[in-house]
Amino acid sequence: MGNYLQALRRRRARQLAAQYADPHRDQRVAVIGLGRFGRSLAAELMRRGWDVLGVDVDPAVVRRMSGDLTHTAVADCTDPGALRQLGVGEFTSAVVGIGTDMEASILIATNLLEARVPTIWAKAVSRQHGQILERLGVQHMVLPEHEMGERVAHLVTGRMLDFIEFGDDFALVKTIAPDAVTTVPLRESRVRTRYGVTVVGIKRPGEGFTHATAETVIAPGDVLIVTGRIRAVEAFAELD
Repeated sequence: MGNYLQALRRRRARQLAAQYADPHRDQRVAVIGLGRFGRSLAAELMRRGWDVLGVDVDPAVVRRMSGDLTHTAVADCTDPGALRQLGVGEFTSAVVGIGTDMEASILIATNLLEARVPTIWAKAVSRQHGQILERLGVQHMVLPEHEMGERVAHLVTGRMLDFIEFGDDFALVKTIAPDAVTTVPLRESRVRTRYGVTVVGIKRPGEGFTHATAETVIAPGDVLIVTGRIRAVEAFAELD
């Protein structure tokens, strides 16, 4: 289970890093707090070609990351002077990767806002923590433990093989095809009309994923990629 949760953390970091993947943006980002989440995010941003400044108060952590990131620094960013010395105010993006120390998280977010960093992401350990950061003016919140809990709950309680929520009550699900939609073309099974979901991809045993069309005939045992409202995809994945 520990390895699985680590994989989910890495996936969430990749998803967050993908938010930055615009080649026209300033490719510099400061990641403040190099715990598991911060390290995963910083490594993924580096893989995508970003110029990453990694900051932590622990010299040992910074030493371990010094060969993996563009720049590293030992600093206490609850002190606005430390941010000024590092030039973080000149960055267009910053991520507060500190979650467990709520006071430090809030102080650092406040300092970044006062430094007028245009885009700020912050890890939150609870909904309340996220609400406080949002009220301060932080634009983007990440609740990795909460999101992992939701995903694992979906995987444990149903036939879903994966579950990704995109916000606004929308999700993408990988699931085994229910018998109710097999042996006939998608056009005839009327999946979208009957169940409120869209089948966008299909994988047969021993083959790769392909795009689904109106003429695609789903066979028992096929794996489907389905999108729609959360309740709709949940209900679809539970069909017999």
